[in-house]
Amino acid sequence: METVTVTTKVVSKKPKIKLDFKDSKYATGRRKKSIAKIWVKKGTGKIYVNGRTMDEYFTSGSHKMQITRPFEIINQATDYDVRCSVAGGGHTGQAGAMVHGIAKALILFDAENRAILKTEKLNTRDSRSVERKKPGRRKARRSFQFSKR
Repeated sequence: METVTVTTKVVSKKPKIKLDFKDSKYATGRRKKSIAKIWVKKGTGKIYVNGRTMDEYFTSGSHKMQITRPFEIINQATDYDVRCSVAGGGHTGQAGAMVHGIAKALILFDAENRAILKTEKLNTRDSRSVERKKPGRRKARRSFQFSKR
């Protein structure tokens, strides 16, 4: 008889960050299939996504730049802390949902931000989503390859 040794790998999870977001404003942002619940409060410019920092969650520089854009437009990049719970879709849709939610929450903080963010179209939901596949076609609009003979 052969003896088989089994090794088990112990995975240690990082503890979720406990954040105190009393006296914060809440808004919901949406993009494609993603929904982001956003809490914004006065703070030092920290952004937490699903219990992790934004830098840990989003690896792409364009997504990070896109998320901080509403703060840069109103010239208050380090005045607010953000806690976000985002679900559904991919990273691009989640980043877009966060931008929409952050813009809506900043408007709740100060109504003067509305005009500034509206000119950049950040408080409008982007209604574009994936078009459904049609019957008799390969994708939504692409047809099957045509064969003459």
